[in-house]
Amino acid sequence: MNDHLGSRRPAGEGLDRRGFLTAAGLGAAAAALTVAGGGRAAAAGRHGTTAAARAAAAGLRVPLDTAPHTRTWMAWPDNSTIWKGKLGGAQANIALIARTIATYEPVTMCANPASVGRAQSMCGPGVTVIGDIPVDDCWMRDTGPVFRTDGAGGLDAVGLNFNGWGNKQNPHGNDALVARRVAARLGIPFTAAGLVTEGGAVETDGAGTLMATLSSIVNPNRNPGLSQAQVEAALCAAYGATEVIWFPGITGQDITDDHVDATSRFLGAGAAVVQLPLATDTDVWSNDERQQYRILSAAVSAHGTPVRVSRLQGPDYNLIRSTNPNFVGSYANYYLCNNAVISAQFGDTAADAAARTALAQLFPGRTVEQLNIDYLGAGGGGIHCVTQQQPAP
Repeated sequence: MNDHLGSRRPAGEGLDRRGFLTAAGLGAAAAALTVAGGGRAAAAGRHGTTAAARAAAAGLRVPLDTAPHTRTWMAWPDNSTIWKGKLGGAQANIALIARTIATYEPVTMCANPASVGRAQSMCGPGVTVIGDIPVDDCWMRDTGPVFRTDGAGGLDAVGLNFNGWGNKQNPHGNDALVARRVAARLGIPFTAAGLVTEGGAVETDGAGTLMATLSSIVNPNRNPGLSQAQVEAALCAAYGATEVIWFPGITGQDITDDHVDATSRFLGAGAAVVQLPLATDTDVWSNDERQQYRILSAAVSAHGTPVRVSRLQGPDYNLIRSTNPNFVGSYANYYLCNNAVISAQFGDTAADAAARTALAQLFPGRTVEQLNIDYLGAGGGGIHCVTQQQPAP
């Protein structure tokens, strides 16, 4: 239950990652919850910044999503308190994504011990399900390690100090340890980043440029007491980058405070794509998409060249299958695996077809797979949100 790219329908009830704040009564309490944990996170962050800077100096950086993968990491949801009546549908969506990716590259699914059997049965023999890395939820993009390579066979992992999206979702104790435990299982070096954030909050072009929203990261519910400059330095150290393109974003309207990965994505060094709404959509999320497009179109990459920006048309929310007012209809929240683009389709036939064509043009030579993941969309997330790639060293 995550992400953003909000509804074009009137507000309504529903347990999802946007409605979570209202449903749990956490809108005003979120800041108070983070005060107690801020000192510990900041202290850990100071040590993490030094280690991350050393790693960056050694040539380690997070590669672009298009780089070859060793495997995809995912997580199995089994908490009915979080998902309530949507749990079975969410599990079916996760299994469908895992099976689809597994036809292109290995998939490792982290599951709680009691759920290993069900996860394996639903995912099938092509997916490896493990029970020694317990999880609270399925959002592996936010909880899993961010892998870095040095271009010479070296691989390490960075943990982004996951704190439940600013302590808005509990439990998250297991998810806070997923990054470290994955690295330990792989036997690779692990570094705690010098800030608190989530993988879905940051996009990298693999060549020194990042993009992110201020609302999600420069936020006291993640990084109390840190200035934008301090957050930026820690972010660049963790990712091996030198430049951050910041979007203002949207604060307090969803559990993530507006993650970037359902709106804007990097295609390559100094090249990006932004999902844009219909001209008739005037809600806060549509205006956020337009603002991201404008900022990116005027931005300069770490190498001093203008960022080249492509458009990806979003669906018509009057034509999609879901009637959930908080549904995330993001084609931009695709996942790149070896030789394929795994994307969503929402039942808007014309828009789905146009998105397939656009993705095929953006990623020539890759097969475009479009999946019905409406339960995840109703939960506030998408395919990129529930996957984490392990790049080949």
